Amino acid sequence: MGLFSNEKKVDYDKIVDKMLPDAKKEMDESQYDTELGLNMARDARKVISGKLKIEDFHKVYSSSLTKEFGNYYASADGPDIRKGDGPKWAMVIDLKKCVGCDTCTVSCKAENRTPPGISYNVVMESLEGEFPNIKAVNLPRPCMQCDKPACAQVCPTRATYKMENGIVAIDNDRCIGCRYCIVACPYGARSFDFGESYEQEMQGANDVTSPEYGVERGTREKGKTPIGTVRKCSFCFHRLQRGEEPACVETCIGDARFFGDISDPNSVVSKLAASPRAFRLKEELGTHPNVIYLR
Repeated sequence: MGLFSNEKKVDYDKIVDKMLPDAKKEMDESQYDTELGLNMARDARKVISGKLKIEDFHKVYSSSLTKEFGNYYASADGPDIRKGDGPKWAMVIDLKKCVGCDTCTVSCKAENRTPPGISYNVVMESLEGEFPNIKAVNLPRPCMQCDKPACAQVCPTRATYKMENGIVAIDNDRCIGCRYCIVACPYGARSFDFGESYEQEMQGANDVTSPEYGVERGTREKGKTPIGTVRKCSFCFHRLQRGEEPACVETCIGDARFFGDISDPNSVVSKLAASPRAFRLKEELGTHPNVIYLR
């Protein structure tokens, strides 16, 4: 009981906050309006939490978005959401089993062939407590695949959307790299693709592209997607289409990750999500992540 009691006191949300990008700095590096992006990110979270009506959100920002993005702007009543029946994918991560080996980070990077500086799956490390009662805490963080994603709410081109299987996806052909979604995401799960590669380290690797959502995007050259756009974890959607698990789940040496259909009450993830040990990051925001942790 003592160990369990101490572990419950860990502020996992604070660990995430320490890893968030500097929102203003991120937007200042974009060619688009910094103040508009920061204000939309703030108010998008109010919409998600029910503190601001979606109609009022659009009244405030519609004209500014039209002025800033012109023909790129694709207005809508709200973010695209999951429709229909079928599996709704979710991931459960048992923090008692995570040993902080970073195998998930490496396997994700290899599977998705992400460029330098971009990792869809990271393990946040923190030392909790006071000497001599100090312990290391490992907090793996993929994309949360939120039911109510703030990133989709602020996307001016509707490039970010919710798939029917619960995965938050990015249409790289519509993404213009404004970075509004990066500063809106409360989990720091999105990255801007500057077009760097490992060509010098691995001869010919620049000709191999990441199968973003099952679509090969061609050679990585300036002016071609996904360079200049935003990238994120997709639960390895291309692997799901082949009937396989996400790479991070398959390679976890501590068996800390579980993946499946959370809409199925008999699935492992559904049963684990109902455990008294289960929690979601930043639950007060109302994003309802489909990544659930076990304390």
